[in-house]
Amino acid sequence: MDALVIDLRGNGGGLLRESVSIVNLFVDKGTPVVSTRGKLKEWEKDYKAMANPVDVAIPIVVLVDRNSASASEIVAGSIQDLDRGVIIGRTTYGKGLVQQTVDLSYNSKLKVTVAKYYTPSGRCIQKLNYSDRNAEGKAREIPDSLINEFKSIKYGRPLFDGKGIKPDIEIQNETYSNIAFGLVQKNHVFDFATNVRLRIESIGNPKEYEVSDELFGEFKSYIGSQDFAYETNAEALLEELKASTEEEHYYTDIEKEYHELQHKLLEVKSNDLDKHEQEIKNILASEIVLRYHNQKGQLEYSLKQDPYLDSALSVLGNMEKYNAILRGPTSSDE
Repeated sequence: MDALVIDLRGNGGGLLRESVSIVNLFVDKGTPVVSTRGKLKEWEKDYKAMANPVDVAIPIVVLVDRNSASASEIVAGSIQDLDRGVIIGRTTYGKGLVQQTVDLSYNSKLKVTVAKYYTPSGRCIQKLNYSDRNAEGKAREIPDSLINEFKSIKYGRPLFDGKGIKPDIEIQNETYSNIAFGLVQKNHVFDFATNVRLRIESIGNPKEYEVSDELFGEFKSYIGSQDFAYETNAEALLEELKASTEEEHYYTDIEKEYHELQHKLLEVKSNDLDKHEQEIKNILASEIVLRYHNQKGQLEYSLKQDPYLDSALSVLGNMEKYNAILRGPTSSDE
């Protein structure tokens, strides 16, 4: 194996010892991985790599998103702090609290926060300060004025606490077009995929599956037979304009132009299925693959159009770029 991608997207965490064991696979025995600090001395613990590693040189990319939390943040944060790999994705959840359960009566338990996690550089990834709450009683995020800078262990890259794990390369989440969102939200994609499964025996390899033009034509006909309605951003703004002009008594002066614009928007909107054809095909294909190959097949299909993975492969395919990220900005860059 020449390189490794660890996908921690959507990973809400698990056991502390397992996160330490994962990092241990790629760092020298005795390397600090994580520590806990609490008000009581008994919760001041240091966790180090206790076994011989599997590979301390293989290039690593860790994928994270906003739902990567707790133990998965320990893995990502430790690898980042130790300059052992590149983190790609979105800033993580920011759960840096150690909790312990206390037995109560009636076979119930109370979860109590007893300490905080700290990565090897000394930073705490906890995002919310539960001792500082707003008027509604919700915990506030740690303000930027209290964010501290730390340095990575090997190369001294600048790292920051209090906001989860910020990736070395940030991926912007793709958003659905209005029509695609409406098709999914109103279960038209779900229902059509189910209909396909009932009619067609097999679709072959999920990695190679694509929605044909013929099948997309069937989908367009299906949508045409449904009572499908959705609102575009332009329509919403136009309604706001109408409300404002009515309030200010301008509407009668622009009513003709308003209806002309409204008609033009509807005319353009009627082409949205064709305008967003590829996006809708991809969404349809993912749902259809799920019907035939379950979540495993859907995951295999999704890898064909995964910006996180594309970024990971790009970095791992360019070791000069990979090493430059780990070394951080030079003095000339700063």
